[in-house]
Amino acid sequence: MELITQTWHWSVAGFLIAAIMLLLNYFGKVFGMSSNLRSLCSMTGVGKKVPFFNWDWKAQRWNLAVVLGAMLGGYVAVHFLSDASNVDLNPKTIEQLAAMGIDAPYGKLLPDALFGNQIFESPKMISILLIGGLLIGFGSRYAGGCTSGHAIAGISNLQLPSLKAVIGFFIGGLIMSHFILPLVF
Repeated sequence: MELITQTWHWSVAGFLIAAIMLLLNYFGKVFGMSSNLRSLCSMTGVGKKVPFFNWDWKAQRWNLAVVLGAMLGGYVAVHFLSDASNVDLNPKTIEQLAAMGIDAPYGKLLPDALFGNQIFESPKMISILLIGGLLIGFGSRYAGGCTSGHAIAGISNLQLPSLKAVIGFFIGGLIMSHFILPLVF
């Protein structure tokens, strides 16, 4: 049990992701999480009014199972298999977060200031969640896929647009963490 509750080396996770991608490529499947939003909208019948959602979502049922598995796996991992004592943050990171009013997780996987239930009591945090969600949704659609689709599936298929998208994701993340996040908090 200790083997699965401890943090694994990045190479193990990388190998497992690569093996899954090889299997998906072998069976002619394309992985991505944001495409499931299109499937969910198509399932409601909105394709009768919006042509973008008029497509055969049943061909993507396997990808919906991936989303359900990711959600279930995440729940099991956090509630039954997590050991946050082995999460080690750089002291400088803790200092920088404290300067923004964000507490260090100390024994938890995530800080309450960003991921606790009290964020729903703050109009500022609700606004940040709504604006962030809209920007992520727009960005995923504009880029033709999400970070998992481009970074894992697109690059493993040697797609140049995916490489460009991933470079954009990293640049956006650096701008957000170094310039925008300190302004927001």
